[in-house]
Amino acid sequence: MKIEHAYTIVTSPGRNFVTLKIVTDEGTYGIGDATLNGREMAVVAYLDEHVIPALIGRDPQRIEDIWHYLYRGAYWRRGPVTMSAIAAVDMALWDIKSKLAGMPLYQLLGGKSRERVMVYGHATGRDIESCLDEVARHVDEGYKAVRVQAGVPGIASIYGVAKKDGEPYEPADADLPAEHVWSTSKYLNHVPKLFAAVRERFGDDLHILHDVHHRLTPIEAARLGKEVEPYHLFWLEDCVPAENQEAFGLIRQHTTTPLAVGEVFNSLYDAKSLIENQWIDYIRATLTHAGGITHVRRIADLAGLYHVRTGFHGPTDLSPVCLGSAIHFDTWVPNFGIQEYMPHTNATNEVFPHDYRFEDGHFIVGETPGHGVDIDEELAKQYPYKRASLPVNRLEDGTLWHW
Repeated sequence: MKIEHAYTIVTSPGRNFVTLKIVTDEGTYGIGDATLNGREMAVVAYLDEHVIPALIGRDPQRIEDIWHYLYRGAYWRRGPVTMSAIAAVDMALWDIKSKLAGMPLYQLLGGKSRERVMVYGHATGRDIESCLDEVARHVDEGYKAVRVQAGVPGIASIYGVAKKDGEPYEPADADLPAEHVWSTSKYLNHVPKLFAAVRERFGDDLHILHDVHHRLTPIEAARLGKEVEPYHLFWLEDCVPAENQEAFGLIRQHTTTPLAVGEVFNSLYDAKSLIENQWIDYIRATLTHAGGITHVRRIADLAGLYHVRTGFHGPTDLSPVCLGSAIHFDTWVPNFGIQEYMPHTNATNEVFPHDYRFEDGHFIVGETPGHGVDIDEELAKQYPYKRASLPVNRLEDGTLWHW
């Protein structure tokens, strides 16, 4: 069996998605997610010009060999563009191998470690009261875990909070990066009040999570972690930029609030010190941005040695191909923690038909051979690509804040 041809599909049924389709000379095909939000076409060019020509004629069943061939063959290793391209190939090849075996993907990984996969949803509000109403809606829909993000008085627009209450949050909202104003002091003084209100209304059984979006220094993050300890968060996410992994060591000294990080990680090396020193509790690297199933499996295996659990990033800027593959991975991985879930639009679900389902705050994996997600290429053509960019933050004095 040989790879006969492969090609990229770009579509935007609500968000921009890049899909790689690999077809064998025997007609079996697999698809992988190559979406890199805000830089989608860079990955398309990398795949079309460099990766796809190197795949033609290769045996699609040699997943491990092809992964290393693409990783080492570029010489310039890692980085979001390279690793997203490799991930798409890897995901598609696992899809093909599972179809050839006549098994759902989780069976090839080693079978089920659990019957269902707990997810968390996103509740946002312009103020605390409207955020609590969104939490209540999620609880009514069966969620056992909810990420809570509320507006802060004196800050006009906050990354992670929807512009209008009751609407889905959309971060990539402009052709070029928008510039938001940020105040660390106002945020730190306000956010503990949000968690106090959540606990007062919903009690202790609901898992609550919060994303800081890399906006704090280590000592500021340590203060926040310590102040929210009475509300026993499931995790505090991305509290500082993670380029300096040792920063998490300082935070860990000051708080027992569980820490999560990794959605912008591209490889095991981005998380190695964090895991080995047990500075974090959850690793959030995604299949799409961290080299696919083959590489993320290694990250999860290392994490398991140090009591670190998975908590995969799962926003709407990753396609159902990534989500479907992640649910298979979540169903198998021994050290599973939780899976992020932001529902896709109806149009997206029509373009990407799938067999996973949401039920009572959990995902149930499908039994279709492969990862269980397909793409309707004719329907995809109805949604052309439109550039959309993520925002940046400036402090109140105009300083561009790194996060």
